[in-house]
Amino acid sequence: MRTIVVEPYDPAWQRAFEEIRKEIDAALGTLAIGIEHVGSTSVQGLSAKPIIDIDVVIRDRAELDDVVSALGGIGYRHKGDMGISGREAFDYDGKEHLMPHHLYVCTRYLPELKRHIAFRDYLRKHPDAVKEYSRIKAEGAELYPHDIDRYIEHKSPFIQGIYERLGV
Repeated sequence: MRTIVVEPYDPAWQRAFEEIRKEIDAALGTLAIGIEHVGSTSVQGLSAKPIIDIDVVIRDRAELDDVVSALGGIGYRHKGDMGISGREAFDYDGKEHLMPHHLYVCTRYLPELKRHIAFRDYLRKHPDAVKEYSRIKAEGAELYPHDIDRYIEHKSPFIQGIYERLGV
């Protein structure tokens, strides 16, 4: 059984993202029009589960087969959309030299990408929201240390409130 661990912000998370980004960028070249560090580890001062979330942005879904092939060449496996239409998930083997991470590929017009970036950018500009979200996440991990669904449910009202404020 996996335990949910929320840690205080660590500046090493940004460096870890850069290491992962470099490998992905080298494999994808011009197939990727963006490699975005999203999720809690991308916000200075925000407590987080120590797992880097990455959205690789591509121009068009027609390029997905080439992207899957290129990422497969460096150890990533395509897992499908995992319930979020238009966002393709990948897992991996042989990446012990990198920090644990979640990798997704989507087009630039995907609403989920827009939400990820808007939420990240909002938190980067609002330190009070960072403090409150850190509190909520730590509380959720304490209340539901072995139940990721309940943990996510616990923090969802905060996230939804920001989405509503931003209109995304």
